[in-house]
Amino acid sequence: MSAQDWRPSASLDVLRRRAQLLAAAREHFARHGVLEVDTPLLSHAAATDFHIESVTADVAGQGRMYLHTSPEYAMKRLLAAGLGDCYQVCHVFRDGERGTRHNPEFTMIEWYRLGYDAPRMMDDVEALLRCTLSGLRSLAPALRMTYRDAVRAHAGVDPLTDGAVELAAALRGHGVVPPRAGLDDRDTLLDLLVSVVVGPRLGIGHPVFIHDYPASQAALARLLPGDPPVAARFELYLDGLELANGFQELGDAAEQRRRFESDLAARAAHAKPARPVDERFLASLGHGLPDCAGVALGFDRLVMAALSLDSIDEAMPFPVDRA
Repeated sequence: MSAQDWRPSASLDVLRRRAQLLAAAREHFARHGVLEVDTPLLSHAAATDFHIESVTADVAGQGRMYLHTSPEYAMKRLLAAGLGDCYQVCHVFRDGERGTRHNPEFTMIEWYRLGYDAPRMMDDVEALLRCTLSGLRSLAPALRMTYRDAVRAHAGVDPLTDGAVELAAALRGHGVVPPRAGLDDRDTLLDLLVSVVVGPRLGIGHPVFIHDYPASQAALARLLPGDPPVAARFELYLDGLELANGFQELGDAAEQRRRFESDLAARAAHAKPARPVDERFLASLGHGLPDCAGVALGFDRLVMAALSLDSIDEAMPFPVDRA
């Protein structure tokens, strides 16, 4: 620890502007009748996603619990109970994520709108982006590209039909060494291609939405008919930064359980620890999730984009190294 480690890593001017951005977001939601909610950070269940690791906590009288990686499951339980349009600003936790764009603890804005599909939700995200960045930077209208077109244009492969061999070759062609453990896993290779090769080339000069993800990367999104089928999922990029991830939400409890089980099988195959499935969330889907779309937006990255910062440390007061 240095003698200056007690100081915030962000400047005081950035912290004041950060507060203004958050206030603008809250004003936007209030103006559109979206209710702010507050759900627990701790849960008895955890994310099953192969690519996301939860931070654990041992709680007296409760045993092993998990700091949430997203408020999604709890917020959907509120939707199933009949709450209606809602949003949340909260800290979320993802173990092992650290770098110029990652911190294990970060701030997320997540919201849900009833009756929205993915295209309409992209409109909603762009409206929030323009509201929060007003007075800080002007933006050209957002562009929209399919995931397939974006990967074809910037990586030279077809993400819907090319196999693992072609995807690994594309990574090598861009100077990236594919992980030995993931050489036969298309989704691992695609995630790496998008994060290292495609993503940094997106949103330069204007926001870009990438939509219609491979069905294997649907996560909690509905599938859209087609040959091959794709997921009603999108991401927003600006300045090469992924800012937001959204879905037209899956409401089928049986299909969601199947996806969780598939996640757990993938974790077991790669010797990753099993995670407890959120049975309360599945029960809420069984009760009935209203037709809706939802988005998770990384607020610290929004601050980076708003103020042209190079590192997430410059956008928050105390990153993990100074916590």
